[in-house]
Amino acid sequence: MTQTPAPDLSSISDYASLPEHRSSGVLLHPTSLPGPYGTGELGHEARQWVDWLQEAGQTYWQILPLGPTGHGNSPYQTLGAFAGNPLLISLSELLGSGLLSAADLHAAPLHPERVDFDAQTAWRSELLWTAYRRFQAGEGPAELAAEFSAYKAAQARWLDNYALFRALKEVHGGAAWFQWAAEYRRRDQAALTRFQQDHFDVVEHIRFIQFLFERQWQALRAYAGERGVQIVGDLPIFVALDSSDVWAHQDLFALDEQGQPTVQAGVPPDYFAAEGQLWGNPLYRWDRMQEQGFDWWVARFARSRELYDLIRVDHFRGFEAYWEVPYPAENAMGGRWVPAPGRELLAEVRRRLGDLPIIAEDLGVITPKVEELRDEFELPGMVVLQFAFSDEDFWNSPFYPANIVRNRVVYTGTHDNDTTLGWWRTASDLEKHHFRSFTASDPAEDEVTWRMLGIAWHSRARVAIAPLQDLLNLGTDARMNVPGSATGHWGWRADASALTPELAARLRELTEESGRLAAQVQAAD
Repeated sequence: MTQTPAPDLSSISDYASLPEHRSSGVLLHPTSLPGPYGTGELGHEARQWVDWLQEAGQTYWQILPLGPTGHGNSPYQTLGAFAGNPLLISLSELLGSGLLSAADLHAAPLHPERVDFDAQTAWRSELLWTAYRRFQAGEGPAELAAEFSAYKAAQARWLDNYALFRALKEVHGGAAWFQWAAEYRRRDQAALTRFQQDHFDVVEHIRFIQFLFERQWQALRAYAGERGVQIVGDLPIFVALDSSDVWAHQDLFALDEQGQPTVQAGVPPDYFAAEGQLWGNPLYRWDRMQEQGFDWWVARFARSRELYDLIRVDHFRGFEAYWEVPYPAENAMGGRWVPAPGRELLAEVRRRLGDLPIIAEDLGVITPKVEELRDEFELPGMVVLQFAFSDEDFWNSPFYPANIVRNRVVYTGTHDNDTTLGWWRTASDLEKHHFRSFTASDPAEDEVTWRMLGIAWHSRARVAIAPLQDLLNLGTDARMNVPGSATGHWGWRADASALTPELAARLRELTEESGRLAAQVQAAD
């Protein structure tokens, strides 16, 4: 339970980096994959999705954070920044390995169009306990025991804290860690040792769940890599208050003696929210992190390297300065900008891990200092085309398609935007005028999305990415998230019948004619 020193990561090879040739990809979170058991998983359907991406000539599969979600089901508010989401574990693969039986799966809560997170969590929790008990009884593949032992040793630095945190949370009926008894809240070592001895099976089964996730995710990632598809992961700059990360490293966060934040994260008013966004995440004690050589951050980037090929850093501007809001507060309007040691942090991460495979999410209130930090480390920024057409000074906007520079990743929209069809249906007269002027056309409603895709793919940006919802030309009902709204989101799922060879051929044609066809497809042709 004690905090171990940061590992020596100097021997880790450099990350993947954006290729010199222009390329493209699709944004789809794994929970949105089709499948038989109520939510997307990491098994057969995920491999079929990778096959579809390869057929369509794509280089990238971009996803949202993979961590276990808590209240609100947001992948940006996870119970552990280093951990994986148990909801993604393929039940079919557990069935095939003998850890589950067909009878175990008879009561699946089936909701093919949207994920029912509460029902899925309750149902799958019981199934994963069943799988653990069968593993303990010696069932399943013979190699599992040795692999599990090796996994626990390799990931102990974060896994031990995470498993203990989740076990304590389970025993306390799901209560947040700052509501636990003082001995657990303050991490009294004698109390934690007793708890772990008294609840060994609970702690160990949580480790086992993470092992199953890791085993399936790494197999899927290898499958994608063999087909020339790279995974773009997502690293939120902040972590959730009720997480193993904050509980295990309270000294690194701005908390009072009761574990409550003294200040909290958010962003000022912008195009997403008139009163700003109040995220509620605790803010870092950057002075203490710097005193420790940014060990926690280095370990977090190293973990991301194990999971992904490239990393989108959400709210990158927080490395230069962050919006500090008093706690509590009704909204984010009363905050202030506070400088952060982003230059020192990124330099240390690069020194210990090699070149940074980062896409800098630099949307929102961006200053010259943020741009200097991004450009000093030669990180590609982001452009969202839906934002381009609302600017009165459209022709001089950095989002204006002809102004997009090469070292950018261009999106038709992100998980926080409406779908492009939904955007068009509610677009202002000015936006529609600018769109028509740029395209020199007056497209029908059902043609707008693929016009937008064409703009993105034909831009100078090194990478173009679109959500699957845009490739399917879906409306607002398929939107993934509405920023500033806490419930009712993240549940959209794709229909397997929509992922046709014809759609793959259409995307491949656009990708080829725009000079973005995946290198491995070109070599095979």
